[in-house]
Amino acid sequence: MTIWQFAPDTQPDSFWVSLRYFNIYRLLLALVFLAAVLIFGDSLNFGSHNLALFRYVAATYLLLAVTYQVLLEKMRRYFNFQLSLHVITDILASVLLMNASDGFRSGLGVMLLISLAAAALVSRGALMLFYAALASIAILLEQTYWILVLDHHITDYVQPGLLSIGYFATALITNQLAQRVIRQERVMQQRSIDLSNQLRINQLVIQDMQDAILVVDGNGLVRQHNPQLSALLGMQAPELDQIENYSPEIARLLAHWRSQRDNPAQTLMLPGSGKLVRARFVEAGTEGGSFSLVFLEDLSRLQEQAQQLKLAALGRLTANIAHEIRNPLSAISHASELLLEEQRGPTQERLLRIVADNCKRLDRMVRDVLELTRRDRVHPETIRLAAFLPSFIGEFTHNEHLPAAGVALELPGTGEVDFDRVHLQQVLWNLLRNAWRHSRQRDASVRVVVRRQANRVELHVIDDGEGVPTHLRQQLFEPFFTTFSGGTGLGLYVAREMCAANGAILEYVEPPAEGDGADFRVLCGGRPA
Repeated sequence: MTIWQFAPDTQPDSFWVSLRYFNIYRLLLALVFLAAVLIFGDSLNFGSHNLALFRYVAATYLLLAVTYQVLLEKMRRYFNFQLSLHVITDILASVLLMNASDGFRSGLGVMLLISLAAAALVSRGALMLFYAALASIAILLEQTYWILVLDHHITDYVQPGLLSIGYFATALITNQLAQRVIRQERVMQQRSIDLSNQLRINQLVIQDMQDAILVVDGNGLVRQHNPQLSALLGMQAPELDQIENYSPEIARLLAHWRSQRDNPAQTLMLPGSGKLVRARFVEAGTEGGSFSLVFLEDLSRLQEQAQQLKLAALGRLTANIAHEIRNPLSAISHASELLLEEQRGPTQERLLRIVADNCKRLDRMVRDVLELTRRDRVHPETIRLAAFLPSFIGEFTHNEHLPAAGVALELPGTGEVDFDRVHLQQVLWNLLRNAWRHSRQRDASVRVVVRRQANRVELHVIDDGEGVPTHLRQQLFEPFFTTFSGGTGLGLYVAREMCAANGAILEYVEPPAEGDGADFRVLCGGRPA
């Protein structure tokens, strides 16, 4: 293989940039030499031995530098070959300029140190030593000319010899330093690639996570978030904005956590979407803790998954209940009716009433459980509350034999909800029946209140009773839990399942104070009418 490669080679862009700057230096140096002899002649000792030769070499040197600059701009190929042409040109020009300027004494030989150092920065292997050897041979041949032709003393070889050693030392040291820098550059480039890949992977992971994520700096500016945040907030999340503009509740919890550094997980309700989320805070900064990560976990989704598991189990239970209970129950009910037709005493009548009442209770429980199997058969429609609620409340009070004034309706303005009409009727029927049972049963003891919250509609059923005791609130929506002796314990559970099937949320709202009554809220998708 030759000293340099004539085949097209690929070099880092930094090598070509260095070679271009190196040639700009060559161009300026040749321009200075030519201008010096054209203006001052040989008064600066340039061309003191042969002024015409100095002018000719300086002009040729300048012309070649311009040519090389054009080639570097037009053709980025054959790097080693172009570099070799540059260095050989420097060596020849420097030796000829030295010869025209009183030889080694002119000091122009030192200029080759710069050329060799620049070449060593971008050359590799034997090529760098080849340039140093050419420069040494050229400087020694030039001194030989002065000794043989002009009868200089042989001891004049000492300084050119030392300079030749300097050429090799400069080339070796510069090349070693350059190789070290190149290795560091390669390491940094690889680390940059790895970091870019890692950032890309992190971005994909964040985008695909089920939880919403916010990256918040020390000034409360949200630097990054994933698309899931918009779904939890119930609005389009802004970009690069203060966290207060995303959610004041999250901003308050984050500020409290940063000041106290305790309880990194908090549960809150986002008013825009009505979703219950768990906010978890993690410190992400390395110096002074300047960045924080906020993870928002959709608890309603987890509750939905848990409810689906319960629903699957209850579905299997439903088939057994329908098969094992309903047929014997019908036989018992029919037998009790036959016994009622016969002659009987007070004791028999009381026992038969007990049998009949419990048969009805069991039949109602079976119906409630069977309603769970109809959860997925949803036919949503747009319901205008201004027309639906008065008619429904009138029907409820009539069928339940309640005073019409016992249930009050508060409906400011108008609104619409997307809900299965039969499901909404059953949900409200269960809530109103429970509210009336636990109320003081006076005028307006039960209130149906409609409120709008962002893009959702709230339906509140509020009574004036004693409310739900604190120790029982966690069990309200559990199946078969009831505080009423004649209840099945499935009313609220079935109502909540129907709300979930329609994309709504049924929840108990904490009262301002103990004994202020009960408030059940249905959060459902809606819009102004």
